[in-house]
Amino acid sequence: MTTPPVANAKWLNRVKWDEHGLVPVIAQEAGSNDVLMFAWMNRDALYKTVELGEAVYWSRSRKKLWHKGEESGHVQKVLEIRLDCDQDVVLLKVEQAGGIACHTGRHACFFNKFEGDPKDGDWQEVEPVLKDPETIYTESKK
Repeated sequence: MTTPPVANAKWLNRVKWDEHGLVPVIAQEAGSNDVLMFAWMNRDALYKTVELGEAVYWSRSRKKLWHKGEESGHVQKVLEIRLDCDQDVVLLKVEQAGGIACHTGRHACFFNKFEGDPKDGDWQEVEPVLKDPETIYTESKK
């Protein structure tokens, strides 16, 4: 029996994985520097991301690898991968296919902005829906 390549990838040992074997990941658009989304990776996801040149995350809710865009078609082409100074956060610089990173059909997941004072302020949606999510996921299944 051969050892899987991910087991031999010494560069993965530099990452400080949490108690669940995960590391937080920020996806940033290369051209605009917009922060598109936040997700998690395990060793396999980070290895696959490097291997494919496309973002692969770990879905905590589904408990499986999630190739970004596998259902929506909104793949993230990875141009650069960085590890922060504490080696416990990964930054992906990506090209976002279709301009939509969020499952809500928006460019980025950070579309709620706090406005007002601390006593009666609230979160406001400040980014438009670019494509109806129902349409995105229906079209991808055809």
